[in-house]
Amino acid sequence: MSTWHLDCSACDHSQAGDTIASTCPACGQPLLVRYDSAWPSRDAIRPRWDMWRYAAVLPLREGEQPTTLGEGATPLHDLPALAREIGVARLWVKDEGLNPTASFKARGMSAAVTRAKALGVPGLVVPTAGNAGAALAAYGAAARLPVRVYAPATTPSPILATIRALGADLQLVEGHIGDAGKQSRAFAAAEGYFDVSTLREPYRIEGKKTMGLELAEQLGWSLPTHIIYPTGGGTGLIGMWKVFGEMRDGGWLAPDVRLPRMVVAQADGCAPMVRAFQAGADHATPWENPSTHASGLRVPGPLGDRLILRALYESGGDAASVSEATIRADTLRLSRVSGVDAAPEGGCALGVLDLLVRQDRIPRDAQVLLFNTGSGASYRF
Repeated sequence: MSTWHLDCSACDHSQAGDTIASTCPACGQPLLVRYDSAWPSRDAIRPRWDMWRYAAVLPLREGEQPTTLGEGATPLHDLPALAREIGVARLWVKDEGLNPTASFKARGMSAAVTRAKALGVPGLVVPTAGNAGAALAAYGAAARLPVRVYAPATTPSPILATIRALGADLQLVEGHIGDAGKQSRAFAAAEGYFDVSTLREPYRIEGKKTMGLELAEQLGWSLPTHIIYPTGGGTGLIGMWKVFGEMRDGGWLAPDVRLPRMVVAQADGCAPMVRAFQAGADHATPWENPSTHASGLRVPGPLGDRLILRALYESGGDAASVSEATIRADTLRLSRVSGVDAAPEGGCALGVLDLLVRQDRIPRDAQVLLFNTGSGASYRF
């Protein structure tokens, strides 16, 4: 049985874990789940093939059934030919496009909707660049909870069609995800719906951290030297950095293991985290007029900016952006050398890896894992 409380990521505020929670009431920064009991041994992993095999280290009460559609257990592909071509010792891609609703967002929404349902919320609302809205629509339907989604009108039409097909109330917004977020929060305040926005509740991170648990298990409880992560809101990167520390402290990794260097990949047309990292800042300034066809990266002002930067600095990581032309070319390149139906976010990760190797910011003996966070099919009109 897991018991937990919620700590602010920026100040000393702490609160119980069995209440409906948004951001810190004292400073407005994200809350993080902290577990009260000792980290169990790896024997606690359950014999099931989704992310809930790690239920012992997730926010799930004794006897509680999660809201699940079979998320997680995504493949890790070894790409030796591409590793030689780029000039690193080892290269893997983890294909999150094979999750329900075709993206890594399924993991976070499974955890968030599980807790929201247990707390008796009347409905769920989210702003989205695309994939989060499709995932919430699916998990809301599975939990029998009404869902409203606010999405930019420029969101890829296959994703919008998925949201509608799953029964959510879809509201199109002129502008970017920040504009959608304002409308989403206003609706939540007026109607009492629970706001499942990125880092405005603490449980999506817990679902996303299962990517780190999975890749460690898939690599025999070792870790790569570098992880290249296409970063919009950044919950996946934050969640993995959180769980790497939990695994190390809990004995799931060797005590002398070197945690991966975390690397942010962004598009030249929306790179707030790259700009902040290069300036050595502790927070990011929102990007002006964000523009990229990789809609999951079109997040001008992520709420988790401080946590993303903390992970980069603590891990000795890096951050870089690439052009739209590079993203398009490397999306096709990744697909054609791996068989993975890569989304442009995955192409961005590959483009950033290639750039950093050429600039000697990633060494030739690196063992690199990059994430393809969604399915290329979602972007084809």
